[in-house]
Amino acid sequence: MAEEPGTQTITSQSDQQKSVPVVTVESFYESHAEKLQMKLEGPPVGFHRKIREPTINRPGLALSGFYTYFAEKRVQVLGAAEHSYLKSLPSKSRVERFRNLCEHKIPCLVMSRGLHLSPELLAVTGHAKIAVFRTPMITMKFINAATIALEMDFSPTVTEFGSMVDILGVGVLIRGVSGIGKSECVLGLIERGYSLVADDVTRITMLEGRELMAAAPELTRNHMEVRGIGIIDVAKVFGVGSIRVEKRLDLVVTLKEWEDVEEVDRIGLDREFYEILGLKVPHVTIPVRPGRDMARLIEVAAMDEKLKDLGQNAAVDFNTRLLRLMEEKRAT
Repeated sequence: MAEEPGTQTITSQSDQQKSVPVVTVESFYESHAEKLQMKLEGPPVGFHRKIREPTINRPGLALSGFYTYFAEKRVQVLGAAEHSYLKSLPSKSRVERFRNLCEHKIPCLVMSRGLHLSPELLAVTGHAKIAVFRTPMITMKFINAATIALEMDFSPTVTEFGSMVDILGVGVLIRGVSGIGKSECVLGLIERGYSLVADDVTRITMLEGRELMAAAPELTRNHMEVRGIGIIDVAKVFGVGSIRVEKRLDLVVTLKEWEDVEEVDRIGLDREFYEILGLKVPHVTIPVRPGRDMARLIEVAAMDEKLKDLGQNAAVDFNTRLLRLMEEKRAT
């Protein structure tokens, strides 16, 4: 795709390391059991099975014998309708229908509304090594919540080497070579009342193909490494308001040594973008020089990006006024 005039896109090298996690029944249960109020019903089997699609299926048609378009790759949910239908069948037919369902490569079964699977059907799932869970949530509420959870689990993720901060609601990723002063900038921003998301290593996830969400790896969350001081707990030093668990990525700032910047942008008419997981994020390069307040410059860059999101671009407005003035002088 051709770029618009006056724009430049930098592609993240980390995109080569992007990954879509493998979601198993075990990882789904361990991550979301509390939120989805799921409890294991029957023996702990089939936890190794893979969930291959990030959505939920109700196997009503399958239980009636129609498998032409059966979504066997999804988590299967049995609600009140499916439960009532099974109860209406003679015992032999009920077991046969359920056995046919379990012969397909379904990941697991979830009984909604707190319903229990009868012992004869639990024996079928146990023999097929399919995990069965129970939740008190109504069927549609469980489907909605589980679909959102699975969308997160299946979202492409990449690791970026940089620090992430929240400045006035603008999520800013600060990049640069080791030792250029990223952590010092972040400390300066935290002292001004802004929030740390991640230090040095940031995990970025693409949500629904339209936005990027940044968070810290679990091990380093709420912590920073400051050269000469060591590891500090930001929440304990600056207060709980100084941290955020995750934040949408709105702006990428790259810090570069002054002499390494080929041409310093003096006006800002040309827009740069930084591409992560196929999405373009506004990008600015700030030259580093002794005596420059880098934290303040990053703060101003975030404020300027917020104004641009509101449709106000100072460089374009200035250029328009300048051209108008030149036209007026030429006319006279």
